[in-house]
Amino acid sequence: MAEPESTLTTGARAARPPAPPGDPRLTLVFLVLCTGFVMANLDMMIVNVAFPAIQRDLSGATVAGLSWTLTGYSIVFAALLVPAGRLADRYGRRPGFLLSLAVFTAASALCAVAQAAPMLVAARVLQAIGAAGLVPTSLGILLATWPPHRRDAAVRAWISVGGVAAALAPIIGGALVAAGWRWIFLINLPIGAAGLLIGRRVLPHARTGEPGPLPDFAGAVLLVLGVGAVTLGLVQAPEWGWSSGRAGGCLVGAVVLLAAFVLRSARHPVPVVPLSLLRVPAFAMANLATLAFGVCFSAMLFSVVLFSEDVWGYSPLRAGLALAPGTLLMPLVAVLSGRLIGRLGQAAVIALGCGLLAGGVLWWALTAQTRPHYFGTLLPGAVLTAVGSILAVGTLVAAATRDLPPPSLSTGSAVNSMVRQVGFVIGVSVFVAALGAPDTAAQAREAFQRGWLIAAACGAGAMVLGLLVPAAATRKPSRRRDRADRTAP
Repeated sequence: MAEPESTLTTGARAARPPAPPGDPRLTLVFLVLCTGFVMANLDMMIVNVAFPAIQRDLSGATVAGLSWTLTGYSIVFAALLVPAGRLADRYGRRPGFLLSLAVFTAASALCAVAQAAPMLVAARVLQAIGAAGLVPTSLGILLATWPPHRRDAAVRAWISVGGVAAALAPIIGGALVAAGWRWIFLINLPIGAAGLLIGRRVLPHARTGEPGPLPDFAGAVLLVLGVGAVTLGLVQAPEWGWSSGRAGGCLVGAVVLLAAFVLRSARHPVPVVPLSLLRVPAFAMANLATLAFGVCFSAMLFSVVLFSEDVWGYSPLRAGLALAPGTLLMPLVAVLSGRLIGRLGQAAVIALGCGLLAGGVLWWALTAQTRPHYFGTLLPGAVLTAVGSILAVGTLVAAATRDLPPPSLSTGSAVNSMVRQVGFVIGVSVFVAALGAPDTAAQAREAFQRGWLIAAACGAGAMVLGLLVPAAATRKPSRRRDRADRTAP
C-alpha cells in the first residue's frame, strides 16, 4: 500500500542510507516487519475457527452478537487503512509501526481475558486500530530501506508471508483452540513483545520531507458508522423483523451516513477514498468485483468452519485440518497464476478465480447433509474455494492499481484493501441474517444452504464484474502492473 517513489520514500533515504546488500540487519528488519503483517493477517481470519468455541464459553453470547468480533474488526480496519498510512507518512513510519504493534499486542491481551462478548468486541476493535497501522507502515519501511535492485523480491516475499499466514489460519487456529480459544490471542503476546524489542533496535527512521495535510478522520468515522449501521440492520433484522422500524432505521441511517461520507470525500484534500480514482475504468470495475468477491469469500470462510463444528460435530482442530488440502495448494496456484495472467489476461483470471470460489460454495449448498461426508461434500468445495480465492485476490489488486499514476499507487491499493474488508463485513452480516436461529440439525442445514446460495450468487456477480475489467491498452503498462503487485496489501 505504498508507492516506490512517492510519499513513502521521499526523504526516507535522507533519514538513513539503505543498508548494503549483505547487511544482516536487513534480515532482522524483514522479520520484524513480517511479525506485524502476519499478526494482522492471521487474526483477521483465525477467529473464524474459534467462533463456535468462543460462543460456547461466553455465557449469553449469540451468533449475531458475537459476529461483531469479525465485522467490528473488519469495519475499523478498513476505515483506518488510508488515514493510518497518511499519518505514518507525516510523523514517521518507525514510531507508527512500533506504536501500532504495541496497541495490537495490548489489545490481544484484552481479548484473551474477555469474560463477555461486549468486552471481546471492544478489544477486537482496538486490535483493528493497531492492525490498520501495521500494514501500511511495515510496507513503507520495507520500501524505504531495501536497495532498489532488491526491493521487488523483498516486497514479494513480504506479501507471500502474509498470504501464507492467512491461508494457514484455519490450521493454526484449530491447533490453538484445542488448548483453549484464548490461546489464539495469547500467542500474540510473546511475538509482539519480541517484535517491539528488536524493532526498536533495528528499524530505520523513515519520514517524508513534506508532512502534507492531515488525513480525513471525520470521513473515516462516517465510513465506520455507515458500514456499522448496515451491519447492525442486517444482523439484527431476523430478530427485530425486516419490516420493523429499528431495522429500517439502521438501513436508512446507513444511506445517510455513507452519502455524507461520499460528499466529504469529494471536498477533503486527503479523503479516505479519492473519488478521482473512480474515473479510472480498471480501478472502478476491479473494486466492484473486489466488493462482490469479499462478500462471497467471507461468507464462505465463516460458514464452513461453523457448519463443520456445529452441524457435523468436528473439533476446531479437525475443522482446520479439513481445509488443509486446499490451503496446501495455494502456494502452487499463486506461482501458476502469473503464467495464467500472461496467457489469458487479468479479466479472465479474475473471472476464473471468482467462478471457482462461487462453484465451491454452490457445491456445499447442493451436497451438504446433516451427517458428515468429507470426501463427497467438504473436500471438493474446500479445494475449489481455495484455488479460486488465490487466483482472484492477487489479480484483483493488480488490476485495480494497474492504470493508476505512480503517486496514487499507495492510496489505490489501500482503497482496494478497504473495499475488500467492507465486502467481508457484508458477507458475514448477510450470512448471519440468513442463518437465523435454527433449533434442529435439519433446520441448520437448510439455513446454511440458504446462506451458501446467496454467497454463490455474489461470487457469480464478482465473476461477471471481473470479465468487465478492461484490458491494458498496450504491453507497455506491464511494468506498472509489476509495480502494483509490489504494493499489494
